[in-house]
Amino acid sequence: MEAMLVPSWLESLLSSDFFSVCSSHKDSPRSECNMFCLDCQDDAFCFYCRSTRHKDHPVIQIRRSSYHDVVRVTEIEKVLDISGVQTYVINSARVLFLNERPQPKTTGKASSHLCEICRRSLLDPFRFCSLGCKLVGIKRNGDASFILSTKNDEITERMPRRLAAKAEEELREGIQQEMYQSMPPPSHSNSRRRKGIPQRAPLGP
Repeated sequence: MEAMLVPSWLESLLSSDFFSVCSSHKDSPRSECNMFCLDCQDDAFCFYCRSTRHKDHPVIQIRRSSYHDVVRVTEIEKVLDISGVQTYVINSARVLFLNERPQPKTTGKASSHLCEICRRSLLDPFRFCSLGCKLVGIKRNGDASFILSTKNDEITERMPRRLAAKAEEELREGIQQEMYQSMPPPSHSNSRRRKGIPQRAPLGP
């Protein structure tokens, strides 16, 4: 059951140690190990390793925010269903955290949205604060999934939206037409008179 809900590479990604210096390219300027290969499912690697060993493989780049690992939504949503996970905007990019973070000290009013697993305060009504917490939730309850639907399913899901948008547009146009039809035509009594030869009244006896 769990294998159907979680891709095989996810736990390796979440347990990887990122941002160490690559032993093979430690003297190079971009030697931080901040990439992960979905095919190889091995340790993190650097920019130069990608060019040599993972050239044609699907690769995800990990970034860091306040010493915590994050991934951009535009990258991860292509390979993973991230629904239910809180996202954040950092440096003008929407990201989400890989794993649970230490809880900050509670100040002020408590949040009404909490992570179901670690009880961390959330900004919006999401279920989980990170991919790691969603993974724990799937293992506990099995009521969520990381597996993306197939392309055919995505197409069929988008079609009703397009049809609904078209129906809404037609409905809006229909309402406008009804409004015009329900308005009484302007009365121009003078404009309805035909111009022609004036008729003379019959002469009396």
